[in-house]
Amino acid sequence: MDVVGGKWKALILWELRDRAHRFGQLRQALPGVSEKVLIQQLRELETDGIVHREVLQQVPPKVEYSLTELGRALGENLQPLAMWGEAYVAHIEATHLPA
Repeated sequence: MDVVGGKWKALILWELRDRAHRFGQLRQALPGVSEKVLIQQLRELETDGIVHREVLQQVPPKVEYSLTELGRALGENLQPLAMWGEAYVAHIEATHLPA
């Protein structure tokens, strides 16, 4: 659970599920996350072998983040949780309960 623990890691994995993202793209896709926290979470995911960080050789240099094989396998296992979350949000909206 340490690998995906915290508020942002599962959301980062969700954003990276289909394609690589640059840092700014991730930041836009995750409103509310600070730059410092996003950097920290990405570094931890990289250290755990879940996310791959690639520096693109161009001017100015750009960095892309993508899932490793391990990260893709983890994402597949998080899919049922994502489906449950979507059903839960629909339930909340249908019953007008506070989230």
